[in-house]
Amino acid sequence: MADVSYKRHIAKTVTWRLVGTIDTIILSWIISGDPFTGLKIGFAEVITKMSLYYLHERVWFKINLSKEGKILESRKRHIAKTVTWRFIGTMDTMLLAWLISGDPLTGLKIGFAEVITKMILYYLHERAWYKINFGLEDRAK
Repeated sequence: MADVSYKRHIAKTVTWRLVGTIDTIILSWIISGDPFTGLKIGFAEVITKMSLYYLHERVWFKINLSKEGKILESRKRHIAKTVTWRFIGTMDTMLLAWLISGDPLTGLKIGFAEVITKMILYYLHERAWYKINFGLEDRAK
């Protein structure tokens, strides 16, 4: 299962990054008022976020949250993953937006705006991937 799980986590990384980048570009454009600032921030995130997301997936794959031998219910686990990922992702976005725009306030505004949009999008992404068997040999089909 280990070899297949890497493929799953890479696929999840790519699909999430597509969703996340589009969201970041739109929010950055609206907040900065400049479409090129939005594009720069979005494209800078592709590299940083894919690396961070992949590492986040690997860590969560190894975490065994069990209670009396039962794995933590999937919705609770997905909410916990959503919160931890959003913290990491928001810090990365705020720093990149500040560096690219040259304005720390712009970085904060973009970071705080995407907390809401990204948490909703991430939760939906996790739920969708929970229903997909790709990379899970042991899951019943």
